[in-house]
Amino acid sequence: MDFAYSSKVEELRDRVRRFMDTYIVPRQRQWQEEVHRGQFPVSFMADLKALAKSEGLWNMFLPSLHAGEPGTGLTNLEYAPLAEIMGRVSWASEVFNCNAPDTGNMELLHMFGTPEQQKVWLRPLLEGEIRSAFAMTEPDVASSDATNITTSIRREGDEYVINGRKWFITNAAHPHCRIFIVMGKTDPDAERHKQQSMILVPRDTSGLEVVRNINIVNHHSPEGHCEVIFRNVRVPASNLLGEEGSGFALAQARLGPGRIHHCMRSIGAAELALEMMIDRSLERRTFGKYLHQHGSIGEWIARSRIEIDQARLLVLKTAWMIDQFGAKHAHKEISMIKALVPAVYTAVCDRAMQVFGAMGISPDTPLADMWTWGRALRFADGPDEVHLQNIARIEIKKGQENLGATAPYLRTPEGC
Repeated sequence: MDFAYSSKVEELRDRVRRFMDTYIVPRQRQWQEEVHRGQFPVSFMADLKALAKSEGLWNMFLPSLHAGEPGTGLTNLEYAPLAEIMGRVSWASEVFNCNAPDTGNMELLHMFGTPEQQKVWLRPLLEGEIRSAFAMTEPDVASSDATNITTSIRREGDEYVINGRKWFITNAAHPHCRIFIVMGKTDPDAERHKQQSMILVPRDTSGLEVVRNINIVNHHSPEGHCEVIFRNVRVPASNLLGEEGSGFALAQARLGPGRIHHCMRSIGAAELALEMMIDRSLERRTFGKYLHQHGSIGEWIARSRIEIDQARLLVLKTAWMIDQFGAKHAHKEISMIKALVPAVYTAVCDRAMQVFGAMGISPDTPLADMWTWGRALRFADGPDEVHLQNIARIEIKKGQENLGATAPYLRTPEGC
């Protein structure tokens, strides 16, 4: 495994960093002010997206991008360090059309969409003209186990009828959201992992109601993490994505690369938190010393550097494995980074907030918002506990297959 960035990636890192420093970072205050006034999308987003697209910094997340489709197709390993740079500003990835959940939805449509579905929905998403939502989690069941979902997708002639309640559906409040990919059950009596299907539901379909935009730890996201009701929603049978019963498999295909993206953006945000922590410790004095001269804060800085670098290497390894062998063969590593990175992210943010004192929990730094999102990521794409159980199950199975292999290392007395 060689994780050194190629000359191609180094050149793209430099371009993305310069674009961020020139056009995105200086607009952070304006973004906050406009959103707080209720203006969303913000006034400059369309211009920034057009500029990024013209500079070839567009759709960099999709390895299978076809000739003639807009963007620069990169492997997961090549894209990961670019996602890290974007993660320094929460809304930056949208500028490059590399934002969740659109990235995962574009991947699904790219892999499994029919030519007509790709024409109507994928192409506008690739062009950055519309936004999308992915409706899977539900309030009434433990959605960390996708087989629990209860939303019904029932075939009636040439239509499917959808009934159910979803929540924490990202992008559902975005004014440009035009399409939902909905996961539900088409056959409750089928094999456990073949009961679910995915279907395309246009935002303006009768019976689809966005009930509320749910705050996360009292933080409001303008694009929304919404509760959505589907009441006798009817769509053509041709809106089915993939085949009936393939929903669980499609969800797994979608989540692998998406977790790489989430994790690398989180590492980028953690890097920013560490930089802010160091800056603060170099300029503030207490009890006759600069903050970094106090042993506890020096240790926080050191631990943060170790943890971030460890997390980055594991994510890069996982990206390499997906590129080489596919997400299925990297499922343990995907679970490992998903359990590790949000914990590192929140820990570094928490230390930085403590170093900033009261300012660290105020709106005067991005740290409180960053910590909030890091905490939310411990649920997004599956809670920590599910991933830890998966890792343990894999390790235990391996141990059972090699039971007794450690016996030669034991030092019991002879004759016992």
